Amino acid sequence: MVVRVATVAFEGIDARPVDVQVQLSSGNVVFTIVGLADKAVAESRERVRAALTASGLALPAKRITVNLAPADMPKEGSHYDLPIALAVMAAIGALPADALAGFTVLGELALDGSLTPVAGVLPAAVAANSRGHGLICPAECGPEAAWASGDMEVIAPRSLIQLANHFKGTQALSRPQPGVRTAGGVLPDLRDIKGQESAKRALEIAAAGGHNLLMNGPPGAGKSMLAQRLPSILPPLNPKELLEVSMIHSVAGALAGGRLTDRRPFRSPHHSASMPALVGGGAHARPGEISLAHHGVLFLDELPEFQPQVLDSLRQPMETGEVAIARANHRTVYPARFQLVAAMNPCPCGYFGTRANECVCHAAQVRRYRSRLSGPLLDRLDLHIDVPALPIQALREESSPAEASAVIRARVVEARERQRSRYREDGIAANAQLKPRHLKQYCGLDSASRDLLERAMTKLGLSARAHGRILRVARTIADLAGAERVALAHIAEAIQYRSFD
Repeated sequence: MVVRVATVAFEGIDARPVDVQVQLSSGNVVFTIVGLADKAVAESRERVRAALTASGLALPAKRITVNLAPADMPKEGSHYDLPIALAVMAAIGALPADALAGFTVLGELALDGSLTPVAGVLPAAVAANSRGHGLICPAECGPEAAWASGDMEVIAPRSLIQLANHFKGTQALSRPQPGVRTAGGVLPDLRDIKGQESAKRALEIAAAGGHNLLMNGPPGAGKSMLAQRLPSILPPLNPKELLEVSMIHSVAGALAGGRLTDRRPFRSPHHSASMPALVGGGAHARPGEISLAHHGVLFLDELPEFQPQVLDSLRQPMETGEVAIARANHRTVYPARFQLVAAMNPCPCGYFGTRANECVCHAAQVRRYRSRLSGPLLDRLDLHIDVPALPIQALREESSPAEASAVIRARVVEARERQRSRYREDGIAANAQLKPRHLKQYCGLDSASRDLLERAMTKLGLSARAHGRILRVARTIADLAGAERVALAHIAEAIQYRSFD
């Protein structure tokens, strides 16, 4: 007799169905797992054996064969422990034979029979619900699984004994409630920053249209402070975006206690980050920083200090909104529609072009420093702004306080609503996502605006991609102003945000 239990294997954020088949037969006493399993899955037999013993069950003196089908799909991770254990328990009669029908199961076992949290419960729950299954998972993952559907049966025990008692009817496990992560403190506010009104304006435009932003200026000018306050003016995640972001973080094991939040991600990796850390990869093709920043902000401080190859690896995801990690035996695709915000100094010492401090760098050093940023990468950044050092007078208490993030956020949310309404049929959320075919339809110019843009293209030597970036930024400026059409003033302001050109 073969006992079957359903579980999943992860390919990116997709959960593929896997059939765990257990057979007890006469012969040598051996516990074998087959089906292209990695080391963590192969070690499941020892965890299952110890957990069953701790729960008062002994493995029979028979040959136990576990097959993970389909056999040609790689199986990775420790979440196969629980489905294997439950299949063995059903095979030896410790659970009713039909108790596990209609359930997808995942979870890691401790040696004492308790269940340990695993990554990927949310996408597994979504996949199980689409197949009409319930879900069995560890108790700590229950609040995460409950988000998949209010009508879906979710069983979240703390141990094998609890689960066995639940199926026998001697103990009832209540359905877990969806977990919501409370806001972790107040976000930094833009009112804390003195002066830098032009930089704040560029930050508002970037937030309203989802545009990429590069800030260039000497040390201490406030570039990092500005970037850290960008989340305070971004709109919350809508339900569709929240699900996508949470599924990525679930696969990465980054959902604390299975609780979700509608705050947009803000990721700030160190400049020593490797390409797999930033883009994704490694032995099991894990999501990188750009995927963890999906629908949020990726902040790269000291941009030229990153390896040039690492920075250039961002170019394709910035265009397509996803990253494909190819391996010899499989290909994994993760969403990566992030908003890149970067900061840099004008030279290695940081004071090139400033009056307060003398630059000690040679011209060749400055050229070498800036050449670490390739032209194609700069072309993909919508706004380039200079953030100058503030004079001492600007740091004194001002008679009128600076504008608060809440006020700016209200304008950003209003502009985003205009965009969402305008692009409803095209499936576009923000102006930064406009395709070339949409520019003529939504960013049409009058003759004066067209002449100004043509002169700027010729004088600055802008590329066709930069032309499209200017139109998208101008469309956002018009949305902030409540204008239906892009006008001359909007184009003129957008051109000013191409300082590197």
